Amino acid sequence: MMRHAPPASVAQLFADYQKRTAHNTFSTGRLEFTGGGDKDVYNITAPFTSAGQVVIAGRVEARDSEHSTIVFFREQQGQWAPVENAPTFQLQDPFFTWIEDELIFGGVEINPHPDNPGQLIWHTVFFRGRDIHSLTRFASGPPGMKDIRLCHIQQGRIGVFTRPQGKIGGRGTIGYVEINNLEALTPETITSAELFEQQFNSEEWGGVNETHLLCDGTIGLLSHIACFDQHGRRHYYPGVFIFNPDTRNYTPIKIIAARDNFLPGATKRPDLVDVIFPGGLIVLPNNGWRLYVGASDAEAHWIDIEDPFSGF
Repeated sequence: MMRHAPPASVAQLFADYQKRTAHNTFSTGRLEFTGGGDKDVYNITAPFTSAGQVVIAGRVEARDSEHSTIVFFREQQGQWAPVENAPTFQLQDPFFTWIEDELIFGGVEINPHPDNPGQLIWHTVFFRGRDIHSLTRFASGPPGMKDIRLCHIQQGRIGVFTRPQGKIGGRGTIGYVEINNLEALTPETITSAELFEQQFNSEEWGGVNETHLLCDGTIGLLSHIACFDQHGRRHYYPGVFIFNPDTRNYTPIKIIAARDNFLPGATKRPDLVDVIFPGGLIVLPNNGWRLYVGASDAEAHWIDIEDPFSGF
């Protein structure tokens, strides 16, 4: 991997973002959901078309719980309602991509820790199918790893972005490995990924949330970068950077939104107020971009921004 200057801190990146956008006015809104009772819907995907409908996948969860269900929603009269007869999944933090003509869908599965009673362990799990109604599970990541994302580069070439933590990866570092087909998406292959050692400081962390193959063959990566403050509160920001899969070079990350850009709203806990978890980006008819996010682990919002991948 190309090494560039030591990574900027979250505080530096946020200061840069504030300077870049000091005179900007943002169009933004909150997504309203029905059919979930009094549960929160957050950490959504961007909208995508499946089985002839535009849908969003969202994490549905009680305010006082971490046990969530992923539900597919479609918009009806300004509100998002569950898709009739669509599958649901006992997972967190949904994501999707397309590999050739196949929908790849996934989330984070939580299970009791096999060795430590009372603790939990998580895996990223993957499903595939022609649409949301035909998804079957086909792969699982290594224990304890979230934020595994795929990118279809060309036939026979799939990029895999990983996010190890702990002895390898510290608080959370992005890695990259390539596979020839989906059958090669195994825990062993994922664990072998080469790390982006210079993207985050050792006390901070981040991961890839969504991949965009750009017209020049590079990959635009919607990501998050995060830190704790001195009071133990979490600060999560959506960011982007560019990765070249041929040279393995990558740019520094830049922040593209912050909690204060969105409408005020609820929070799951006081330490999660300043958490924006990026779900996905879509291109608008006016060539602007819309970013869909989870806010404060309690709500789902969108914001319109300029092309996030320009200016690198």
